[in-house]
Amino acid sequence: MSGNVRLLSETLAAAKAEGRAALVAYLPAGFPTVEGGIAAAKAVLESGADVVEVGLPHSDPVLDGPVIQTADDIALRGGVKIKDVLRTVREAHAATGKPILVMTYWNPIDRYGVERFTAELAEAGGAGCILPDLPVEESGLWREHADKHGLGTVFVVAPSSKDARLATITAAGSGFVYAASLMGVTGTRESVGSQAADLVRRTRSAAATDLPVCVGLGVSNARQAAEVAGFADGVIVGSAFVKAMLDAPDEAAGLDAVRALAADLAQGVRSGVRES
Repeated sequence: MSGNVRLLSETLAAAKAEGRAALVAYLPAGFPTVEGGIAAAKAVLESGADVVEVGLPHSDPVLDGPVIQTADDIALRGGVKIKDVLRTVREAHAATGKPILVMTYWNPIDRYGVERFTAELAEAGGAGCILPDLPVEESGLWREHADKHGLGTVFVVAPSSKDARLATITAAGSGFVYAASLMGVTGTRESVGSQAADLVRRTRSAAATDLPVCVGLGVSNARQAAEVAGFADGVIVGSAFVKAMLDAPDEAAGLDAVRALAADLAQGVRSGVRES
């Protein structure tokens, strides 16, 4: 393994060595402003998150629920561009030394140019991409350029994924596997659900490698983080961070809110009782 994805893998391995899951935070670039989004990414990393996913705002986000859609709309109306996403990655990574991923739908990369995007993301210090709507069978061009630039490719699996499909996805991916805890869109929920633990178990059983499995969709508090940390390699939290910023009366209060939430969730992932 070479390049920027190595830092991501080492970070997940270090968390595992500590007997805990990693905390992965999601924040859209350009929300509430480009500067505000950069500050938020730094804030969560400095307050306990191990990894940040920087969302590339999209006008038709098929995986995202109303909270993230609202933030994306604010960012898009503010004029956010791919260059701003890359700047967010660069500045968050430079300030903290921690791995930064971009989570994006395929169309913006396709239009921007795969070679151009992968080269610029690597130059910015990015660790790779999460690509929720790119089928593995159509990912050859992306993976060729991602590998060339040392970037990870994180695919998403769902409770509906068959075991053969899980094997295909884990063989093609790198960094980690994103396990969607339930069928549906992003958002905070009262319960993460038993489907998540079963999906993690099936993904590990089907995998030809020991690629870490991180769980997202629905985690919003320390109790849920501890629950998921008991069976997953990483706990992914997005909507709860975005909601904290949306609910805040101003940007400074929003930063305080995400710092507090990151610290709470970081404690949660450390209190989960790990399955052997």
